[in-house]
Amino acid sequence: MKQLLYIIVKSLVDNPDMVEITEVNGETSLILQLKVAQEDMGKVIGKQGRIAKAIRTVVKAAAIKQNIKVVVEIV
Repeated sequence: MKQLLYIIVKSLVDNPDMVEITEVNGETSLILQLKVAQEDMGKVIGKQGRIAKAIRTVVKAAAIKQNIKVVVEIV
């Protein structure tokens, strides 16, 4: 899941070297914390959060195939 998120986000931002993803194992799910450069934050979130929602949907769909619950947090 981490690799999938990294590939998606890296293609959206201007500073792919600043992309950091941290995995946190929660009680019932895997939490992926995404950090990008401040100037790339708007590109990752998108208008009214549409890009962020699409990223979360793709990652969740891939996680369902592996019977994992994944939460993507943009920090």
